[in-house]
Amino acid sequence: MRLRALLENDALGLRLLGGDEELDRSVRGVMTTDLRDPSRYLTGGELVLTGLVWRRDAQDSEPFVRILAGAGVAGLAVGEAELGAIPDDLVEACRRHRLPLFAVHETVAFAMITEYVVRQVSGERAGDLAAVVDRHRRLMTSGPAGGGPEVVLDLLGSDLDLHAWVLSPTGRQIAGAGAPLPASLGAELAGLHLAAVRSGRRAPHRAALAGTTYSLFPIRNNGRGAAPAPRDVRESVLSDWLLAVEADAGDWPAARLDLLQGVTQLIAVERDRRDAARTVRRRLAQEVLELVQAGAAPAEIAARLRVATPVLLPGLGTAPHWQVVVARVEWEEGGAPGGAGSRIEGGPVAQALLEEILVDPAVTGPDSADRIAVAHTDDEAIALVPLPAAPERPADAGEAEGGPEAAAAQEGPALHADALLAAVRAPLSAGLGDDGRLTLGVSASVHSAEGLRGALEEARHARRVAAARPGRVCAAGHHELASHVLLLPFVPDDVRRAFTARLLDPLREYDRRHRAELIPTLEAFLDCDGSWTRCAARLHLHVNTLRYRVGRIEQLTGRDLARLEDKLDFFLALRMS
Repeated sequence: MRLRALLENDALGLRLLGGDEELDRSVRGVMTTDLRDPSRYLTGGELVLTGLVWRRDAQDSEPFVRILAGAGVAGLAVGEAELGAIPDDLVEACRRHRLPLFAVHETVAFAMITEYVVRQVSGERAGDLAAVVDRHRRLMTSGPAGGGPEVVLDLLGSDLDLHAWVLSPTGRQIAGAGAPLPASLGAELAGLHLAAVRSGRRAPHRAALAGTTYSLFPIRNNGRGAAPAPRDVRESVLSDWLLAVEADAGDWPAARLDLLQGVTQLIAVERDRRDAARTVRRRLAQEVLELVQAGAAPAEIAARLRVATPVLLPGLGTAPHWQVVVARVEWEEGGAPGGAGSRIEGGPVAQALLEEILVDPAVTGPDSADRIAVAHTDDEAIALVPLPAAPERPADAGEAEGGPEAAAAQEGPALHADALLAAVRAPLSAGLGDDGRLTLGVSASVHSAEGLRGALEEARHARRVAAARPGRVCAAGHHELASHVLLLPFVPDDVRRAFTARLLDPLREYDRRHRAELIPTLEAFLDCDGSWTRCAARLHLHVNTLRYRVGRIEQLTGRDLARLEDKLDFFLALRMS
């Protein structure tokens, strides 16, 4: 019932003292209290009745009203039997907190108001359950009818006053009714949902964030004609959508829970339809990949790309640049509950996940994943990403307006490894749990079919660099392949230890016995590119003292720091130590 219904019943004799703009608030119950702090007994939506026994002076009104407003009560009704007129300080506190305030005439008993509210709310709940059952029947017989998830979510909002959103495993909003969900909130809800699924908890999952409770329902098609249910939760946890409802489903009746399960079935059908529409793009990516890996002639690859371009970038008109992104999802065997001894094929999981990661959240209209072609082989997924070329500029414009950086900008908005995973690292880590790992590598952009083979190898090398790093979700880009950092992770541990010990152990032992600080001196000398004056200034030493220390380093190791080869050996040894 609405608050204004209290004023429409003359028998209650209530007078409104403030909050007339809030009279459309829903009343879900009633509570009588004279406690100074009744917050532990409030759940939100109550009409609070009080006789003001808690009030000793004017200073008590503000904290009492603040507690009620914070708990989300619908309104406050104050009896006049104790003090007569309602104190001005209480009226003012309710005005500040936008809390509707009613005066209860001394001849009206609180029991009478309580009985009226309970009767109204109970009747509406009975009618609501009947509507739920009827809506369930209608939804399940009509299906999505091509309207997409938004149609179903609109029905939830209009019929049951439920705000709901369909989210991807990374928290990206796929559909919603009303105000969009903030990206950070969506990512946090997705992470909580994935963690609950991995733990085996039964849905719906409850999440309380920023004072609001959400119920999270997995979306998977279990109906007739659906794909077989996964034998292991890890096969689908990183690809299934979820339904986030702004409500606590813990005390819902079975009829309403059945309705929401029916809604998830309808949305799952829409998800399957979208996946089927991606079949063409996946097949294009697979064909191009097979040609590239088989060493086909560039002309043959270029012809296949000409077929793919209108599908991926309709209306482009010119040939784009391309980037290759390689992703790999790996699971430890027997890591999931009930999955002991099972091996999860990572390729399909990585394919669905890469299609999601590559979505541009700034693109409106059609799902931008529809512009990405992703294939998979074994545990690896490979994406062929078209980049529209920037408008052409004069040949000397790169030098005139910023040099190589400006020239590189002509390649269009290239993907960067770290940026791809920045917003999705937290939810995906929750879905990977303690037994899964996602690694990703990104190539530089190439301008023609001839460069695709090199781009593929570059992306694979970058992914291996990412795999050598700690963490559940790691990425590396092509720019890291031009550094010695690429080589270090692949040096066997025993070789690393032997190499560093041979060069650095004599210096460490000398430092331990004489406190000579040869290791810090060596690091500073190399960092200053062998400049005696800059290194001496950094270490606050006289140049002669620095020359003495460097001479001691050369004597103990048998190396010559004037030679580039010996400098490089020392540099790598320090990096590997």
